Amino acid sequence: MAEVKSGERAAAVLSEAAQCELLDLCEDQFAQLEKLQNEVILCEPDFGENPQEQSINRLIATEAELKQWLAVEPKLLAANSEVLLQAGKEEMLKLCSELEMVASCYEAKRDKLRETKELEQKWLEQKNQVLIAASDHAERLRMEKETLSELSVLQDTKAKIQKMKVYQERLMESLGDVLEKHVPLPQNEPSANRKKKNIELEISEDLISLNEILEVLMNKVLNTPHDPYVTIDNTFWPPYVEMLLRYGIAVRHQENNFKIRLETFF
Repeated sequence: MAEVKSGERAAAVLSEAAQCELLDLCEDQFAQLEKLQNEVILCEPDFGENPQEQSINRLIATEAELKQWLAVEPKLLAANSEVLLQAGKEEMLKLCSELEMVASCYEAKRDKLRETKELEQKWLEQKNQVLIAASDHAERLRMEKETLSELSVLQDTKAKIQKMKVYQERLMESLGDVLEKHVPLPQNEPSANRKKKNIELEISEDLISLNEILEVLMNKVLNTPHDPYVTIDNTFWPPYVEMLLRYGIAVRHQENNFKIRLETFF
């Protein structure tokens, strides 16, 4: 029927003979349509029948009709070449429009795929750069490891030890300066002053400074960590010892009060 309508639209540009032939063909098609409609009305099933039987009959009729249409050979719309040419033009225009829509869809899909491809390429380039950088770093570490010898390790260790010794000496010098300034070694007062104050105690000249006491305690801990205690003799000024014990810098031996050691600070 679509072909017949297409032929009717094309009749305006056809010759008189072609228009007459096309009109006759349309009348034949409408007559056949009316015949088929009457047959369908006459073949309507009785509503009193079983619904299951109706379904079976419809299925049988549909299969028979399908076989009949498969057996029918297709016929031309019309024998006139002008009608066929015009119908062909209509179909070609319709097909071109559909193909244009399909091409437009595929172009949009192609643009989307191209954009995705560009993003994937950028991501791949970034990953390649990271891989190259990691490979260079690994190669550099491998070469450094191969060129690193026992001599270089020993020299590096000696340099670190020397730095620690210099740092320790600076610390000890700073500690000595602070102690010398704020905790000086006690001095004997003139005899005239002692008589005025009725002081009979005289400071021994063998006393060592607080800095030296701390150095003795630290050396004892480092040299003999299994026996870190130092015996208190007349060179240790009692106020210094008492100050170290009071502020938690040193501790007494549990069994011998004349032995002290440096407090463990770790």
